[in-house]
Amino acid sequence: MNETLICAVGNVATQPVYREPAAGPSARFRLAVTSRYWDREKSEWTDGHTNFFTVWANRQLAMHAQASLNVGDPVIVQGRLKVRTEVREGQQQSWTSADIDAVAIGHDLARGTSAFRRAARSEVAATTPARPEPDWETAPREPVAVT
Repeated sequence: MNETLICAVGNVATQPVYREPAAGPSARFRLAVTSRYWDREKSEWTDGHTNFFTVWANRQLAMHAQASLNVGDPVIVQGRLKVRTEVREGQQQSWTSADIDAVAIGHDLARGTSAFRRAARSEVAATTPARPEPDWETAPREPVAVT
């Protein structure tokens, strides 16, 4: 099946809304993506048009998005683009929406820092035996005499 996969870089425009329907956890938020260009006449960067997308996250990604994202956060979203056009009842105008069914969401580290915390997976931890952490430390080197 052909799908339109995109990677959008922008800012979280609305606080994520989290729901737990019978089909599983779901979260949605609006993403603002503004183009920037160099204005030669003014000799400065200028904001261009802003596109707004509704980002949908499901299952574990929904829980993590709700816990991690706030309005204004710079993010990168990868997912399937879905553009829909509808005519609302009783009106003569059509309505178009652009949605992204997210596969991955992350903070844009080009514009700030982030502290990653691995989420506990209780259902996996209960069935998987614990493994010891690997020892990544290397043995200290012997001093080398310089003559």
